[in-house]
Amino acid sequence: MSYTKDQITNRKFDVVIVGAGGSGMRASLQLARAGLNVAVLSKVFPTRSHTVAAQGGVSASLGNMSDDNWEYHFYDTVKGSDWLGDQDAIEFMCREAPKVVYELEHMGMPFDRNPDGTIYQRPFGGHTANFGEKPVQRACAAADRTGHAMLHTLYQANVAARTTFFVEWMALDLIRNDAGDVVGVTALEMETGELYTLQAQTVLFATGGAGRIFQSSTNAFINTGDGLGMAARAGIALQDMEFWQFHPTGVAGAGVLLTEGCRGEGAILLNSNGERFMERYAPTLKDLAPRDFVSRCMGQEILEGRGCGPNKDYIHMKLDHLGADTIRKRLPSVEEIGHNFANVDITKEPIPVVPTIHYQMGGIPTNINGQVVETVDGQDRPIKGLYAVGECSCVSVHGANRLGTNSLLDLLVFGKAAGDHIIAHTQAGAAQANLPANATDATLARLNRLEAASSGEYAQDIANDMRAIMQAHAGVFRSQETMDEGVRKIAALRARVANIGLQDTSKVFNTARIEALEVENLMEAAQATMESAAARKECRGAHLVRDYEHDVTHPTCPLGRNDAEWMKHTLWHSEGNSLSYKPVRTQPLTAETVPPKPRTF
Repeated sequence: MSYTKDQITNRKFDVVIVGAGGSGMRASLQLARAGLNVAVLSKVFPTRSHTVAAQGGVSASLGNMSDDNWEYHFYDTVKGSDWLGDQDAIEFMCREAPKVVYELEHMGMPFDRNPDGTIYQRPFGGHTANFGEKPVQRACAAADRTGHAMLHTLYQANVAARTTFFVEWMALDLIRNDAGDVVGVTALEMETGELYTLQAQTVLFATGGAGRIFQSSTNAFINTGDGLGMAARAGIALQDMEFWQFHPTGVAGAGVLLTEGCRGEGAILLNSNGERFMERYAPTLKDLAPRDFVSRCMGQEILEGRGCGPNKDYIHMKLDHLGADTIRKRLPSVEEIGHNFANVDITKEPIPVVPTIHYQMGGIPTNINGQVVETVDGQDRPIKGLYAVGECSCVSVHGANRLGTNSLLDLLVFGKAAGDHIIAHTQAGAAQANLPANATDATLARLNRLEAASSGEYAQDIANDMRAIMQAHAGVFRSQETMDEGVRKIAALRARVANIGLQDTSKVFNTARIEALEVENLMEAAQATMESAAARKECRGAHLVRDYEHDVTHPTCPLGRNDAEWMKHTLWHSEGNSLSYKPVRTQPLTAETVPPKPRTF
């Protein structure tokens, strides 16, 4: 039975938030406390959102364990981004960091404590004191379950503030009026299969990343880039999608994350010779160099035949020297993961690890207020009624490579900032104009095409082919030839997405329909990634292309980074599958600009 307009129910709110992870719930808390009528949609129960999987900590220059300040944090983040991060946004985030962490503490988040009662902080990759001089303890941690503690704290605060949650709902498309303003979303209630329009003065995306475009990923199965797909179909560009972070320590063969907090607590990486090889690559920071750097070093060791195991295809991470007591106090989940996914007792033996896709640095372009922006005549212009925060957005504070623990900070700072900005520009209960006549046309066309296509391809076959292509053509090490081939393969795959079939057209909790809709969103993220990567002819951050590699002494492109031509943000447009560019903002709010230099550790 096909979907029709007369079956659609319309509901009105002041604000609709899509996604109930850390950023969505930090924003919703701000809005609900201000008395706005807020609806929060989530494909899963809020405390099962992917923020729950963050382990290591949230960064803030509290200085509880050693001398630290926001200027050091700012410098580390700019350097970590390989100078593709916007320095005004980075300064804003680093200055706000202590404030948002203390707010969370006052909500009751159970951080680990020092003997004097202050929040425990551990060292983390790329975190340094005195502008790169030595490692510093900046990651505020709740054992190795920081995201779990944060998500539960925010959920409880939202329940107290009477936030309205729509659990197991999937947003499908943005609704824009004739002026291009966003006035709501279409959404599917999974339990009943019924279609709704959720009308609002403001829509905020907090839909997380699209890590499931890759074969080996630390991301949950819900991370299908739904916000990216919705934005791309609504004519909004996606920014810097070529930059994907490979976390150095995913469990070999399983892809499950082992926090960087392991190395923060003192774990070391070993090759098949038992050598602590990071001392060769990063003499100062060693195993605590930024993630893109460590992942490449691990990949290089494997390529040169010094990998571990019978096939020499992974690296060992050694933790047993920390002692069982420390491991059980600071890294209890890691011990559990070792038993369950690697059949290893980390208190007695090393655990096999490989670089695994983990985080999307790019996303929907926004400003520091969380407003989604489009570039018009070289200037960023906010799209009225639309905000984005968290991993689905690109502010850009992470540039070409994110520093560990800056993701949880990003959620808190920009979730709160977006909430504050929405409150200042929204009147509770204000009258809303009727939705445009064509508000649901695109959604109905997508759903009814699936309903009618009983003999098409199975969505997961296409998704699996997509993941194989992305893993092979947009990995840790890239070449121009493999990326160009990936562009052709993804373009061919896009044609197959239009032929997805649905054998089961029942309404009630039809997961096949949900998966087919998710594959359409994954397709936008995959094509944005492949096209953007193939066009960027340099090495920067997580984007290392063999063809453009140089040594650190190269006069114009040290380490392959070409600032003269490529210190700019990529914008991918789904309509026409085209690219445009905009400059990196190098002027901070109050600090001095950090000038580009070769990135060594």
